Amino acid sequence: MILLSDPRVAAVPSADDGEELLDLRELPELRLDDRAADPAGAYARLRAGVVDRLLAAQRALPSGMRLLVVEGYRPYQAQLAIFTGYRDELRRRHPDWSPERLHRETTKFVSPVEVAPHSTGGAVDLTLCTEDGVELDLGTVIDATPEDSDDACFTDAPTIGATARRHRQIMVGALGGAGMVNYPTEWWHWSYGDRYWALMTGAPHTRYGPVDLAARAIGSRAG
Repeated sequence: MILLSDPRVAAVPSADDGEELLDLRELPELRLDDRAADPAGAYARLRAGVVDRLLAAQRALPSGMRLLVVEGYRPYQAQLAIFTGYRDELRRRHPDWSPERLHRETTKFVSPVEVAPHSTGGAVDLTLCTEDGVELDLGTVIDATPEDSDDACFTDAPTIGATARRHRQIMVGALGGAGMVNYPTEWWHWSYGDRYWALMTGAPHTRYGPVDLAARAIGSRAG
């Protein structure tokens, strides 16, 4: 299992092809949940190439199932707050852990900011639902931590029920078949174009680099 703390991830050359960020609130083809909504609407933004792959994955789902997107783009400061918050929680729970182990265990749940997939607009947290928006059983809630779920949040966790396992396999088939990569400690996290995707697929560099959404908006208005 390769974690986001692995030096090979940070070593991937970062490039950005300038692809636009789309607002899922304007795309009714994909169902969007608002539990991670923020005032700026960052949660609803994804790169166009990711949106294309989500639509392809949704078409590959069995009849009656749909993707339910929970969070896309995440600004640097939000990513940093989540990382430091979880790291500090683990430090309180495990004061005997070395700094190296603390960092590694933290990255099983949240990426270090310097390689964060969400901050490129290339990563998405999502689940499965019915046509009516009722969430299906995936074994844990989205954002269940390894610590509190006893690693049941791992995509291949052996401890989840048969129904949840089947639903995870459906997600893996549809999203993986559309060219996206899963982070194996989080069944809900999929990405394309970021450093983790590049490492796992053998791409020579990223397609997407970190995005400053506010700066893009200012540049767009100035243009």
